[in-house]
Formats: sequence, C-alpha cells, structure tokens
Amino acid sequence: MLRFLTAGESHGQALVVTVDGMPAGLQLDIPSLDDQLRRRQGGYGRGRRMAIESDRVEILAGVRHGRTTGAPIALLIRNRDWVNWQQTMYVEPDMPEGASGVRRAEVTRPRPGHADLAGAVKYGHEDIRDILERASARETAARVAAGSLARQVLGRFGIRVASHVSVIGDVMLGEGRAVTFAEAAAIPEDSPLRCVDLDVQQRMIAAIDTARDAGDTLGGAFEVIATGVPVGLGSYVQWDRKLDGRLGQAIMCIHAIKAVGIGIGPEVAVRPGSRVHDEILPAPDAGIPVRPTNNAGGLEGGVTNGEDVRVMGFMKPISTLMKQLRSVDLTTMNEAPAAIERSDVCAVSAAAVVGEAMVSFVLADAFLEKFGGDSIEEIGRHYDATAEQVRRRFAARPTPA
Repeated sequence: MLRFLTAGESHGQALVVTVDGMPAGLQLDIPSLDDQLRRRQGGYGRGRRMAIESDRVEILAGVRHGRTTGAPIALLIRNRDWVNWQQTMYVEPDMPEGASGVRRAEVTRPRPGHADLAGAVKYGHEDIRDILERASARETAARVAAGSLARQVLGRFGIRVASHVSVIGDVMLGEGRAVTFAEAAAIPEDSPLRCVDLDVQQRMIAAIDTARDAGDTLGGAFEVIATGVPVGLGSYVQWDRKLDGRLGQAIMCIHAIKAVGIGIGPEVAVRPGSRVHDEILPAPDAGIPVRPTNNAGGLEGGVTNGEDVRVMGFMKPISTLMKQLRSVDLTTMNEAPAAIERSDVCAVSAAAVVGEAMVSFVLADAFLEKFGGDSIEEIGRHYDATAEQVRRRFAARPTPA
C-alpha cells in the first residue's frame, strides 16, 4: 500500500526519496518535516558532520497547495557538505572545471563491522568509497523524511509515536523500568540522549566521553512506542503479513541495528508463561476487554490488540574508530589499520528518531491496508464505520437474570 525508495550518497549532491501510495487530501504540516530532520541530527556523541548539515526538505512533486494529490511524492534533501567533496564525488567522466573541495585518495582499507569489504567484493569496486558513500547512515535522513509523511497520516487518526533511549554501553535504565508513552513524549527536544532518567542520562554521557577519549565508540538500545493504534492492523494468515515481522524488518534495516525486541523482547525466553502473557479482563465500562500488562508490546499473532505498540532496537557501536582496528589494504593484501571516516562516537539517540520514522511508515502502511481508500476522507469513513462496528460488538449487555 505504502512504499518508498531513496537515492543519494553521503557526500553527493543530495538525498532523494520517492513515497508512493500516500492518499490524496492530506493537509501537510510542511515545517514539521524539517523538525523531524532536526531531531535526527541531535544527540550527545554525534560527529562534526552534524555541525555542517542543516537538513531541510524540498517537496518536488505530489503536493499542491499544501495537500497531497495521491500522486507519488518526491522529496529532496541537499547535502551542504557537497561543496567540500565535488573533486571526489563528481558524476561526470572527468572532473568539471571549477569543482570545489579536495581530491581524496581512494579508500582501500575496509573497516571491520562496516559494509566496506563485503560490498567491495559483491560489486567489484576497487575504491571502497563507492560502497561507504551509499552504506553511510546519512541515508537515514531520507527515511526520516518519508516517515514524517507517514506520521502525519497516523496523526490524522489519533495515532502518536515517540521514543526514548534505554541503554548506552553498559549504562541502562533500572531493570523492569517500563517507560510510558507520556514519559517518552514529554522528553524535551534538546535532551542530549532522550533518556527519561536524568541521573542515568548523565552516566550515559560520561560513558560516551570515556569512549571518545579512548578512540572508541558505543552502541545501545532505544524503544519506539506508538499509542492510539486500533485493533486489527496486520494479519496472522500469512508470514509476510504479520505486523511484528514487518516492524522487525523495519528496525533491523536501520544502520548498525543488530537485534529487535517487541514488548519485553528477549525477556520472554526466561520468564514462565504466567509472567509473559497479558491477561484479558472486562472493560470497566462498555468497550474492548482490557489488559493489566502489555508484555506483548501491543501485538499478538502478528495483529495489533489495541495496546501501545512497543518496539526496541539494539544498536552496535559505530564502525569507524579513531583507535583503528586491524584490517587489510586491498591493494597490497598486507595488514594495515582500518580507514578512518568522519564519524560519531555514539548515535543511539539519532537511531531512535529513525526508528520512529520506520515504525510510523510500517504502521501507516498497515493502517491503509486495513482502512484503505484513495483519499483521506474515504479512509476516514472506513475507519469510523469499523470503530462503530467494534463499539456495537462490545456495547454493554444486560445482566443475565
């Protein structure tokens, strides 16, 4: 129903994203697209690149007079750093006259943990820059732009998305600490690490400082929470329609993410069933039965159950270390220190924002699948009709005599 494709390199002219399947008639909050890009650039531990870029979205197609038309939406995010890379990243066969920046040497020493070596072998490139430019997490700016459009579709129907950081290195929130949507949504936008516990956040900052001083990097974990999600998104009837699987793929495809958890995640493997499954109780008033817990993270059998959807992403440390790891120079096949590219010490808080975008996109896709239509008005009618049907089903019944 909803899909997007991105193009562009880290130090090329721009990033481009095309979003297909957006319904017609959605009044866009265009400044909020830039707000989401700004959030992605923040966070303690980010590198010097964030001081150069000031990402803004240019809408090229699919929107007229502030409203979506139903046609594919084309977005452009220019790279301000392009001016420093024209002699290295030019498109033409020969360097154009007046190209700015400096001509950088070929990259031949792959970084452990990055796509460098596998990509060079797969595509047959001698200069690893052909790999790292596209494999760079700079591409996630385009994903955030696409996810921001999806977030506005969800917001039209009362679905909101927020995130928080729970782990940096070996510093983490207390065991069993369940962060509510309200807590995550209340985190100030200038928060250095998007952690709800300020004392824990200060220890996270100290850990990042220690890693930076050692020429090292740190990973961590974040959680994305979506509230207001209706029952019935996704399906159990086929493997590729299960919404938890689709959300898992959406998080796993973010750069450096190595594991995903739904609800309490890996904890389900060590608890007995009595402490995993969320009991079902009558609603205090007429309505869908309620859950006293949400260990399932709002998903059962690949279908949303009306509770908050909760998805965790576990991020490995960034692959570029200032204290270089051992590698091989592919021109000589001799041992050599891995290449150094300008990079972050820790980017977990930025990954959380990307996670919000990806979760928003998958939820919006599932929402349109369930309540489909070509325009927001048509989708709204289908949504209201379904809500009324559910309300009638769970309306209060007379007490048996």
